Amino acid sequence: MATWVVLVDNPRDVSNADTPHKVMSVREYLMRPKLFTGSYPNIINLSRSYAYQGAGYYASLLAEARQHRVLPAVETMIELSRKGLYRHALPELEDSLNRCLAKGGKADEAGPRVLVCLGMTRTAALEPFARLLFDWYRAPILEVRYAEGEWNRITRIRVVPVSELAAEERAFMMESLDRYTHRAWRAPKQRVPMKYSLAVLSNPKEELPPSSIASLKHMAKVAARQGVELVPIGKGDLDRLAQHDALFIRETTNIDNHTYRFARRAVQEGMPVIDDPVSMIRCTNKVYLAELMESQGIPIPRTAILSSVKEAAGLEARLGSPVVLKIPDGSFSRGVYRLEGEAAIAAKLKELLDDSDIIIAQEYCPTDFDWRIGVLDGEPLFAVQYLMAKKHWQIVKHEDGKQSLEGSFRSVSLAETPPAVVETAVRAARLIGDGLYGVDLKSFGDRVVVIEVNDNPNLDHGVEDSAEKDAVWERLVRWFVRRIEGR
Repeated sequence: MATWVVLVDNPRDVSNADTPHKVMSVREYLMRPKLFTGSYPNIINLSRSYAYQGAGYYASLLAEARQHRVLPAVETMIELSRKGLYRHALPELEDSLNRCLAKGGKADEAGPRVLVCLGMTRTAALEPFARLLFDWYRAPILEVRYAEGEWNRITRIRVVPVSELAAEERAFMMESLDRYTHRAWRAPKQRVPMKYSLAVLSNPKEELPPSSIASLKHMAKVAARQGVELVPIGKGDLDRLAQHDALFIRETTNIDNHTYRFARRAVQEGMPVIDDPVSMIRCTNKVYLAELMESQGIPIPRTAILSSVKEAAGLEARLGSPVVLKIPDGSFSRGVYRLEGEAAIAAKLKELLDDSDIIIAQEYCPTDFDWRIGVLDGEPLFAVQYLMAKKHWQIVKHEDGKQSLEGSFRSVSLAETPPAVVETAVRAARLIGDGLYGVDLKSFGDRVVVIEVNDNPNLDHGVEDSAEKDAVWERLVRWFVRRIEGR
């Protein structure tokens, strides 16, 4: 269970009688560096001032040096010190604020103002805005002032000392502190106390999730044997992420949605995470992968990078016919098209270039199945063959207005997998990082080529683990445990 420590300048701000958590002065925290030796508490810094090189500033700075999780971080203090430093966040924040106000949210009586305490606000309609603000700037107490009009514009964001709060505002702050430090999910009582908490980001409503809920429940049983508790979290729980020891993302990742924000926050908190943001950036773009693999001598299909319709001319002569066109960030066989004839290729290329400045074209490599090699920490984890969907050339068949159709699979042990397939997959994955990757390959004739490296590979009980059994899950849990203990 996480330990929480509240830092204050004056005992009148918050006392030990106000909260079950340890309260201590900022000065005491600064002057006693070995007070928490061997433990890593979560610090709520409620200093009256976060001015540069002041005591409150140094409390957060030294907390980071002591590997304590602290709120606010020094970065947040600096960014909120001047409007010019947080101006880049205003468009998104103003959009959320205006949507909330349009749905009935009301400003505080103190004027066009919203008070946010640990990501919470007293007006229910403003809660989405409060969560977003806290997502951007994780400070205990934030005040947003805005100018009312047809479009309400944020004029100021500032951190507010607890000593400035009115009585009812202070009561709300203490209530928020209690809610924030209380874990949202608690597993049933275990015979053996859990040592670590692994947050698992998932969406039960996702059509093609990388892991089913049943598979995550199986992983939870395996993890419990190693003293690790799996705690499900969702899109709205970013503000609670720091209460856990590590993060496992089991939603389809993309750098422009909340999965990237969760990964980035985990890294900022010093938490082990799969998938990490660097892996997301590298794997979610097929153009980057093609350039990387080719430059490092990893075999891939014959490839061309296209930026204009003119480049469709002669493409079949270079790559063979048919040609496969791909958008850079497609997933689960989406955004991938097989085309024949210069006119058809040019028409589809023109359509795709409306949404992306660069499109990737590759030779068509027909096979009955794709190899998927799971790689964890630079070593092979599992092997499986994904068969093409019935009467289709891809693993997943998408049709507008219809449910997606997936091909079946064949489990293969790593020992039975052709060495060239395993070795090529491992080489490709090591170029990305040391997390969990699914490398897709095709094997035909005397060629083995990498199609892509997935940062968020499928991992389902009874599919990817069919051959290697629970060893897959045990190794995955150990990956997290080693990094938690090595911090």
